Amino acid sequence: MSLTCKVQITLNNISKEKAQTVKKALDPDNVNFPPGLNLIVKNIDNKVVFNFENEDNMRKLISTIDEVLAHVQVSLKVIEQC
Repeated sequence: MSLTCKVQITLNNISKEKAQTVKKALDPDNVNFPPGLNLIVKNIDNKVVFNFENEDNMRKLISTIDEVLAHVQVSLKVIEQC
């Protein structure tokens, strides 16, 4: 039996410029995902929406979410200092 988990994380109240910058900062890492693991990042109005999906290995999903959110945090700190 295959288990699929979907997780959506939304960053609210972020300017369109910051949202685009965060999305662009993550684009290089959003390639060559292992089979069964997917990430789609969308900018919607004043939000950044992350849609994660994984089959079977929930540890891999949790690890990926943790890594992506760490990158987002670094990106936002860099943007604020500019």
